[in-house]
Amino acid sequence: MGRKHPDCKLTPFELEIMEALWRTGPATVQVVREELASKRRLAYTTVQTMLNILHRKQKVKRKMKGRAFQYAPAVSRQTAVHQSVQDLINLLFGGSAETLVMSLVETNQLSIKKIERLTLLLEQVRNDN
Repeated sequence: MGRKHPDCKLTPFELEIMEALWRTGPATVQVVREELASKRRLAYTTVQTMLNILHRKQKVKRKMKGRAFQYAPAVSRQTAVHQSVQDLINLLFGGSAETLVMSLVETNQLSIKKIERLTLLLEQVRNDN
């Protein structure tokens, strides 16, 4: 019997499927496939396989509706984003969020307006503590 891994990382393709489910809510394989159709043409069996993988990873739950499974997110978008950002920080920045932010500033990924917004958010955090 296969083991379940609730903390498994999501691949970019798995994230696409999760995004489709977060947009649609509970959906069958066919509905997910149609939701992804604007980006790429996928075989029904490909989407089905990916949803089964996500189910094993405990990222989606499923229940039988008629003759087909209906899949729904088992994790929120916010939880998945948090985990992905943490994985990125650990993988590329040695676990340092500060290094990530400095890299964004140094490579001009943050406009002055965004830096000002970030400064305001930091001030709010400082005042709340």
